[in-house]
Amino acid sequence: MTLITLVRHGQTDWNLERRIQGSTDIPLNETGRAQARAAAAELAGETIHHVYASPLRRAFQTAEIIADALGRPAPLTAVGMREREFGEAEGMLVGDYLERYGDWQAEVPGGETLDRVTERALDSIGRIDLAARRRSAPRAETILVATHGGVIRALLMHASGGTLPGDGDVLANGSVHRFAVDRAGIRLVEAAAV
Repeated sequence: MTLITLVRHGQTDWNLERRIQGSTDIPLNETGRAQARAAAAELAGETIHHVYASPLRRAFQTAEIIADALGRPAPLTAVGMREREFGEAEGMLVGDYLERYGDWQAEVPGGETLDRVTERALDSIGRIDLAARRRSAPRAETILVATHGGVIRALLMHASGGTLPGDGDVLANGSVHRFAVDRAGIRLVEAAAV
């Protein structure tokens, strides 16, 4: 079994403006860097064997800050943990997006479906789990992955059978969510309060 701790990246200026970021590569702002340091402080008493991150700067910067604070090597890149691609909706204000498309389940021209995000995130988690088992069998590893709200939301929905997160729940920047992964699949251990 591998324990996977997912951390949502810290705040960016687009988060502050409530813009859809998707695959647009926006860096952390100062608040976001502070949120990454706060997540590291929350995790300070835990053993983290390896740190991974989405290749998008906001997540990778979050992972670098956490890895440095915890005395871990530089993060490894997990391409499958990148944010959902929102196609023509990238850069839109959230209110405008919801007015045009109705909800987060909508298919947006040029974008990814939530089902596709779930598939690729599960595949990426499976690869991380396999690497952890190869490195450390039979002992379990604890892996931290800095990723995005859309990816965490997709995995929460999958692992909870669709009960989490609730409609309107916001996954805070810097929030921590814990899962256990084994050959049988992924299960939720703890979700951050919303």
